[in-house]
Amino acid sequence: MANKVVKKQIHTIPVLEVVRDELAGERLPLVIFYHGWQINKELVLTQGRKLAAKGFRVCLPDAPNHGERKQTLSPIPSVTFWNSIQGNLFEFETLCEHYEKEGLTNGRVYVGGLSMGGITTCALLTHYPEIKAAVCLMGEPAIVDYRNRGIERARAFNVDFPQSYVDLMSWQEKFDLSLRPELLAGRPIYFWHGTEDPKIPIDSVKRFVAVNQGKEYGKNIVFEIGEGKKHLVHTDTMDAAANFLAAQK
Repeated sequence: MANKVVKKQIHTIPVLEVVRDELAGERLPLVIFYHGWQINKELVLTQGRKLAAKGFRVCLPDAPNHGERKQTLSPIPSVTFWNSIQGNLFEFETLCEHYEKEGLTNGRVYVGGLSMGGITTCALLTHYPEIKAAVCLMGEPAIVDYRNRGIERARAFNVDFPQSYVDLMSWQEKFDLSLRPELLAGRPIYFWHGTEDPKIPIDSVKRFVAVNQGKEYGKNIVFEIGEGKKHLVHTDTMDAAANFLAAQK
């Protein structure tokens, strides 16, 4: 069962599209899967192949400032990071509309991502009820809290921020899933997180799951803990993510 991998550009967005060879011309459920900070679409191709094997058409975009769109990092802490996530959010509709216009999707849209891509995934769920299900690997639903923790860490090392920094990032309040968890609306979401993750600690995800999993809107939250695992996704987790989304088709 061979996969077809096509490198293309959708408007200004470089992507890899992955689909089973024999399904390439058919209308399929679409998965948009986002990579992490300072990596690129090629480094999530294994996940893309696993999803394509389940009968999805998979779009792996380069986030702004990454891969083919690599730019110099801003000297202001986290500005490039948040700009990349915001860019993903801006471009989501562009990607969906392309596949709809080309007759390559059956209208069922799924999202997923790892690390920065997981943050993107959770943020998208606050604005796009048409997303059927999602996968967040090593991500963070509470982006305002994550932003504030980053400011605290940076200030501990005497790093200065512009006085207007928080106001400039105020879009995050409207895209923070932990502040509007009811917007899950019962949609299935799979979280995976390692207990020893030094980059995005597991505690925030644990809190989100504990608060919301018992609610009607959060009844389809699935949380898998990687005991002793750090900030790295292994193939068994990729398989679990692909199986999870396949079960929601």
